[in-house]
Amino acid sequence: MHITACRQEDLDALEERLPSSSAVSYHAQRFARQVAGTSTFLVAWLDAQPAGTCEVRWDGCAAPEVRAVMPGCPEINGLHVVDTLQSRGMGSALICHAEQLAGERGAQLIGLGVDDHGNPRAAALYARLGYQPTVRYLDRYFYTDDTGAEHPVEDPAVFLVKELAPKRQP
Repeated sequence: MHITACRQEDLDALEERLPSSSAVSYHAQRFARQVAGTSTFLVAWLDAQPAGTCEVRWDGCAAPEVRAVMPGCPEINGLHVVDTLQSRGMGSALICHAEQLAGERGAQLIGLGVDDHGNPRAAALYARLGYQPTVRYLDRYFYTDDTGAEHPVEDPAVFLVKELAPKRQP
């Protein structure tokens, strides 16, 4: 397995292997933010196929509750691993890669959100990797259905934070 920043030419393979659950491609949206410089969209590859993704949002979590408590804290967002490849270390590898990128940018902390009750496997992974609960919030977002209509969603969540090791001096 290896991890790279997403490239334009990766988008079709991502949509085929990890299809968006909406009429609007999540991959294209994340790639557009990367092009704009507000994030880095990471892809884990296994045997030349996308195995998982996550995005490091350099401008932090969009939730105002989190921004008030953790201003400027980069966020790992949208971690997803192909169902048949879960529990093989790919999620951990993506998170560690994101942490490394944040450390290289001088970040002292990094955070991520987890569904308050509906994702116990992810919560256990984040705890194992050293993430600590910091603030409860409502994860507010929209999805676009097949007719093009946008639907608002509000999920109770917890923002978890990890302190990054200081960058070593040469």
